[in-house]
Amino acid sequence: MLLDSASLYYRAYFGVPDSVKAPDGTPVNAVRGLLDFISRLVQDHRPDQLVACMDADWRPAWRVELIPSYKAHRVAVEHEGDPDEEETPDTLAPQVPVIEAVLDALGIARVGVAGYEADDVIGTLTGRAAGPVDIVTGDRDLFQLVDDARGVRVLYPVKGVGTLQLTDEALLREKYGVDGAGYVDLALLRGDPSDGLPGVPGVGEKTAAKLIDAYGDLAGIMAAVADPRSKLTPTQRTRLDGARDYLAVAPTVVRVAGDVPLPAFDPALPSEPRDPALLDALAARWGLGGSLHRLLATLQH
Repeated sequence: MLLDSASLYYRAYFGVPDSVKAPDGTPVNAVRGLLDFISRLVQDHRPDQLVACMDADWRPAWRVELIPSYKAHRVAVEHEGDPDEEETPDTLAPQVPVIEAVLDALGIARVGVAGYEADDVIGTLTGRAAGPVDIVTGDRDLFQLVDDARGVRVLYPVKGVGTLQLTDEALLREKYGVDGAGYVDLALLRGDPSDGLPGVPGVGEKTAAKLIDAYGDLAGIMAAVADPRSKLTPTQRTRLDGARDYLAVAPTVVRVAGDVPLPAFDPALPSEPRDPALLDALAARWGLGGSLHRLLATLQH
């Protein structure tokens, strides 16, 4: 089981009231919410291995170089001294180091690599996996990794993590008209305002799916643009031709990396905390109470 950690702690932060606080009054809603999420996921799905994948770099320079608008709108205006610092809610950012410390004390593997997003870590681990993989994320970009033949599916939270959309190829075909491999082309043709990806003007999700169905993939679509005998409408041909520069670089930006240089780590799910004394200290300092007790009880069974 691979966790898109930032996606999950964002959901926890907005799903758990900020009245959940440490003894000193500091909000710990994201910390406790994430612990409850992990407890529920382990209880419901019983993975043998679990990795919390982290955003060591949420907006890698190599992606921005290709598409400067990539996640540009998420950069906080007030961070003028550091234009690449992501805009996060004031009371969430201080909780992230606490989350990291608690995961480390528990012995839950936590992997982030400089220059890469959590998506890239997930893509690399999925490619290396010998058995089935469950990816837990609220980010549709990772639908590109869905692969029935390899047992790779995405568990997409609909409400908390108690109600998950089990995303396999059948669901992708039903909902988007493509399989996992086709999702990258769909995403870059359609564009994604939340990631600063412009897409091809006038090409929405349904048109993108029809183009992929007709021509196979982006290369097939661009070959059709160059072929005067193809059945593209004049408007589609003009729009796709006009977006040629964007379409040349977008696949590299949208496709998750599969070759991230990962550090050594142990993905085995712990039954006992790695550092009980430190965990006790963190629990007292941050008032982790029932959330931590529930997770420890789940890990022991």
